[in-house]
Amino acid sequence: MRATGVAGGWLYAVGDVNGRALLTHMGKYQARICGDVIAARARGDELPAMRDLADSYGSPQVVFTDPQVCAVGRTEEEARNEGFRVRAVEYDMGAVTGAYLLGDGYRGKAKAVVDEDRKVLLGVTFAGPGAAELLHAATIAVTAEVPLDRLWHAVPSFPTVSEIWLRLLETYGL
Repeated sequence: MRATGVAGGWLYAVGDVNGRALLTHMGKYQARICGDVIAARARGDELPAMRDLADSYGSPQVVFTDPQVCAVGRTEEEARNEGFRVRAVEYDMGAVTGAYLLGDGYRGKAKAVVDEDRKVLLGVTFAGPGAAELLHAATIAVTAEVPLDRLWHAVPSFPTVSEIWLRLLETYGL
């Protein structure tokens, strides 16, 4: 996020001004990364070896409509266009046992896009009332490239809508 063409490389741009990920939470993330680099430079330390992972594929997004729509990572189409060999699975969020806690007749959808070669999530999308509360777990799984066989052992509490994770993995075939 260091501005190019500035003598001495002292200028950094975070948030909307750099055009990378136009979301408040992403601007805060960029500021934390830049702060670490600026502090290291001011101390004369070797610059921390860090890479901005979230802008590339881990930027969570929520549309606060009714129902909420939220996603992190790549869509199935984006993943295919980038050359990944993918498999996508979907599940009806209203079919998980804990859905009744969010209201009678709860309806929602979940979709996971899996890199078939590495067996990690490339993207996850949820649509449903309160679905945004599921997004951080998806952000961790996508950004950290958690292998599906490890994710399988992240036991969701019962009865909650978080059981959608178990159902997606079962649908995938784990």
